[in-house]
Amino acid sequence: MTRAPFEPLPYDEVPEEPRVPHGWSALRQETLRVASKHFGDTEVHARSLGQGEPLVLVHGLMTSSYSFRYVFAPLAERFEVIAFDLPGAGRSTAPDVSYGPRELAAFIGEVLRARNVYGARVVGNSMGGYLCMQLAIDDPRAMSRLLNLHSPGLVTPRMIALEAAFGVLPGAERVVDWLVRRDPYRWVHRNVHYFDETLKSREEHKEYGDPLTTPAGRRAFARYLADTLRASEMERFEARLAALGGEFPVPLALVYAEKDPMVPPAVGERMRALLPKATFTWLEDASHFAHVDASARFLAVAMPFLTEGLDAP
Repeated sequence: MTRAPFEPLPYDEVPEEPRVPHGWSALRQETLRVASKHFGDTEVHARSLGQGEPLVLVHGLMTSSYSFRYVFAPLAERFEVIAFDLPGAGRSTAPDVSYGPRELAAFIGEVLRARNVYGARVVGNSMGGYLCMQLAIDDPRAMSRLLNLHSPGLVTPRMIALEAAFGVLPGAERVVDWLVRRDPYRWVHRNVHYFDETLKSREEHKEYGDPLTTPAGRRAFARYLADTLRASEMERFEARLAALGGEFPVPLALVYAEKDPMVPPAVGERMRALLPKATFTWLEDASHFAHVDASARFLAVAMPFLTEGLDAP
């Protein structure tokens, strides 16, 4: 049956295994022990493939390093590809602290140092791209170039409403906990959207939903909503971008999907206006997670930018 773009796949029809196979389970695994200034001693789960110049992949909200499953192998033809789980996501621990965007950005820098890839090329998806942009402004030496795939970072009505809800709703964190813990896997299913919803699987539900089965994981998720995506923080971030005068501290590529139910494409247009010297690409027939549902077209855009300046293979 042909489905319309973004047409929800009924939960009961989600297959156990992904329709499109991948090599996620065969990737090298490691646990990085990061002594973070803000987050404290944190265990960070990471996966890697390939060798040579390092390329670090940073995921977004509601997902984990698993989200890059379809691009690991092709990227590893040119790089040592490393993806890690942010605090409270995937298999990383979930410290009981605030999750402000600049603190998380600094944490990414601490992970880069712990893995000895400080100064690497970086891809950030969604919230991960927003955090990596914060890090590049705070510490331009942390990465040599950045590809930002459909990230938020600029204020939208949804972000304003989210901050207002956490500001006026008593016990908002407990409300999020109650909403999610009823069925974490259905929560993931309802809140991760693809252009082609048949790419979903029970395997994906488990990867993204398992952290939400624990009180610590749900607490971290609530703090991403309340702290990381705070509209007032995005206002400050936009002011920081404007102060750059259009010149981002590192080479930057902005890639946005033309249709996205999660972050309005208008955010991409506003980023483009703020950073006119960045490379900018629209992707058709793709979602917020183009590296999943339009991986070949994403790679066609990403590889020329990411390999620029490398020696020929």
